[in-house]
Amino acid sequence: MTMDSHAPSPIVLIHGLWLTPLSWEYWVERFEGKGHRVLAPAWPGLDKPVEELRRNTAPYERLGITEITDHYAAIIRGLDEPPIIIGHSFGGLITMLLLDRGLGASAVAISPAQPKGVLTLPPAQARVASVALRNPANRHKAQMLTEKQFHYGFTNTLTEAESKPIYDRYAVPGPGRVLFQAALANFNPNAESKINFKNDDRAPLLIMANGKDHTVPAASARATFKLQSRSKATTVLREYADRPHLTAGVAGWEEVADYALDWTTHHLAHTNQAGVETG
Repeated sequence: MTMDSHAPSPIVLIHGLWLTPLSWEYWVERFEGKGHRVLAPAWPGLDKPVEELRRNTAPYERLGITEITDHYAAIIRGLDEPPIIIGHSFGGLITMLLLDRGLGASAVAISPAQPKGVLTLPPAQARVASVALRNPANRHKAQMLTEKQFHYGFTNTLTEAESKPIYDRYAVPGPGRVLFQAALANFNPNAESKINFKNDDRAPLLIMANGKDHTVPAASARATFKLQSRSKATTVLREYADRPHLTAGVAGWEEVADYALDWTTHHLAHTNQAGVETG
């Protein structure tokens, strides 16, 4: 098929743990308004309304990192051209795994869950992950965050009253298996989150870190950036000092979304550079 070289690139958005594609609703509208075709597919089994996902976790409670990555890889390979990929939290990790497979034209990993090799584990991050990790039986179950846990992990820059409607609209139980796989990756030679950090042929990558993030603190995102910078491919870190984990749905998201789109569009040419940016 002949593609219009001037047509905006398609965009694939990948949500994180304890969320669904609904968490991207503002970004989808904004990017479509700029002429992009936007796909925001759910993780396998999570393509249902929030209320139904809360009632029945059986279709996705044993979901793992590889199954999620394979799911998005198949979607991307079905497109007419390599897309911009933007992922949040565990979606950020999936984004990096997809790039390592040679997929995508450029990408953003927002507060990405740690790939194998990251040793940094700030106390706040351990507290959030412990919701599942404190009980080995949760490896094959889906765990729902309480309103208090969601507020601490996702919307801690808001009041509890401001956080509640966000929790009610977006939060769903998350499969514990992905947390166990990520947490034990450094003890597993064949970890599902293993990335070739010296892959010079991958697409350009922007990592976004958030200074008020409890779920993936900025220190963790910086550690991931350091490892990804071993590649000669473009790798850039941008930090937002006052933003929480739920970047896509908290006030000021427009600036973040626009920067992510402008950066990925500018770096479609696969120029090589490394650097740190602040905002």
